[in-house]
Amino acid sequence: MKTRLALLLTLFAAPLFAAAPIRALLITGGCCHDYDLQSKAYIEGSKKFAAIAWTVVNEGGKGTAAQIPFYENPDWAKPFDVVVHNECFANTTDETYIRKITAAHKAGKPAVVIHCAMHTYRAATIDDWREFLGVTSRRHDHQSEYPVTLLEPKHPVFAGFKGPWTTQKDELYIIEKLWPTAKALATSKSEKDGSVQPVIWTNNYYGTRVFGTTYGHSNATWGDPVFIELITRGLLWAASRTK
Repeated sequence: MKTRLALLLTLFAAPLFAAAPIRALLITGGCCHDYDLQSKAYIEGSKKFAAIAWTVVNEGGKGTAAQIPFYENPDWAKPFDVVVHNECFANTTDETYIRKITAAHKAGKPAVVIHCAMHTYRAATIDDWREFLGVTSRRHDHQSEYPVTLLEPKHPVFAGFKGPWTTQKDELYIIEKLWPTAKALATSKSEKDGSVQPVIWTNNYYGTRVFGTTYGHSNATWGDPVFIELITRGLLWAASRTK
């Protein structure tokens, strides 16, 4: 009888089903970075923290202007729980095309935005993409190893941080505007002029969670386990798997 009771208690204590993997879409490609290496590093490194079913779209070549075919489907974001933007197309300016992307996020699709996503569509005259990002940036300082100062150390994206963090050699993006809907979580200081720049933030885009970081330029950064943990925890937060 005791054995049977113990078995029943064990069965009821166990979860009825395991949490489904997060369906994540990684959009990548364009100028100036080793996107194959970055994608592999993200996918492999994220396994330590969550079950994620990845779909990778790398279209548009290696130039600064492209309109990738994937976005032509009006339901391009529908199958996914979260979208990671790690593309770099600074000189794409078509307003209708850009709004095909932002419309999915305005409708509620969470996002992670990394590094050159902030300079993507920077030549466009409309602000739709910049409002979605939560920051406006058009240039960056030189590459260096930048100390990162946490402004919100208790935020879930910093759960794995155990002490001060200095980046691998990376670019410091200059933020012209932090949008009113965005909240800076961490900053770094320019070695050029001493200005303090947001480098990690969250954005509330019409009720949609967006997590962003301007770091992610070099292969060394993508080999840094602290960076990989940061952007994975950012993904979990954006997908509402953490508070």
